[in-house]
Amino acid sequence: MASSAESCARLVGALLAATAALLLSGCTAQAVPRKEPAVRRTVVVPPGGTLIDGAGATFPAALYETWFRTYTSNHPARVVAYDPVGSGEGIRRFIGANLADGERVDFGASDAAMRDDEIAAVPAGALLLPVTAGSVALAYHLPDLPAELRLSREAYTGIFLGTITRWNDPRIARTNPGIVLPNLTIATAVRQDSSGTTFAFTKHLDAISDAWRAQYGPSTLVNWPGSAMRATGNEGVAARIRQSIGSIGYVGYEFARKAGLQTARLENRVGRFAAPDTTSVAAALTGVPLPDNLRLYVPDPAGADSYPIVTLTWVLLYRHYDDPRKAEAIRDLFRWCLIDGQQYAEGLGYAPLPASVVRQSMVALDRIR
Repeated sequence: MASSAESCARLVGALLAATAALLLSGCTAQAVPRKEPAVRRTVVVPPGGTLIDGAGATFPAALYETWFRTYTSNHPARVVAYDPVGSGEGIRRFIGANLADGERVDFGASDAAMRDDEIAAVPAGALLLPVTAGSVALAYHLPDLPAELRLSREAYTGIFLGTITRWNDPRIARTNPGIVLPNLTIATAVRQDSSGTTFAFTKHLDAISDAWRAQYGPSTLVNWPGSAMRATGNEGVAARIRQSIGSIGYVGYEFARKAGLQTARLENRVGRFAAPDTTSVAAALTGVPLPDNLRLYVPDPAGADSYPIVTLTWVLLYRHYDDPRKAEAIRDLFRWCLIDGQQYAEGLGYAPLPASVVRQSMVALDRIR
């Protein structure tokens, strides 16, 4: 019979092994949507003023920050506060079920337009209002690379499917002649929160890859293959890439630019390699009709100059507000964003909306009461 000391040692060893297994499984386990804690902000509203409170997507956060600051400076009786907590959390707070103190919002924001069942869950009715557009860039960290990386559709889908695992893979080298690619393991950086940026990226992968469609499809949250590095928000993914040599991840173009990251040119539908800039986003959206419900996806845009991964982003508004003064303030705010605010988009890495989309959005905005 084993001594009590031996039994104790075996027990400790078993516990350590179990703990190690749990930690290792956590490296590849599916990220679970997190309920973001309510952000306690100090917001000063003047006597008789109106607070307009919103939360949601990180993708347009840089533009929203400029818009809301500028609007408030010109309308001091109206204060706009926005929490960039991710599209999934923005939709949750907008729907309004089981909210904690400080979570209720006057508008949500998402890069993944609400589904019909989500809209049906909003007692006051919901309006999806497209307000800007942008691209999802594939940013990478290869500091010694002498030229801009070009990735074919086969290459970047293979990277995120986990079938291309080294930077000197022939499927990457083929579109980068004359460049000596490093013999490094590829580390992918992805979102761990429910994300409209993830939805836009996977909506594109679903459109171009049978293998992706069979395994994953479009989603705001993905159980990524391999040992993907997970982070919250576009800023979190950009930081992961910046810190990790050999990494690549998907982020809103404006976040990649702000972080000083290299971004790949991606093969579009006609076989040309396009950069994720505002010109190629505008080309992707040109002539694309917006349906009556304003819910438009362009998962694989046509056109020789189009960047292949683009998305509209929406604010989520109630069709009916209990306070008529609040309703008027919200209509006025987003009228300003759709007209005067568009001039700020390009300088921050977003694409101004086509005139036809602005017209339809303005008509929809007038329905709010």
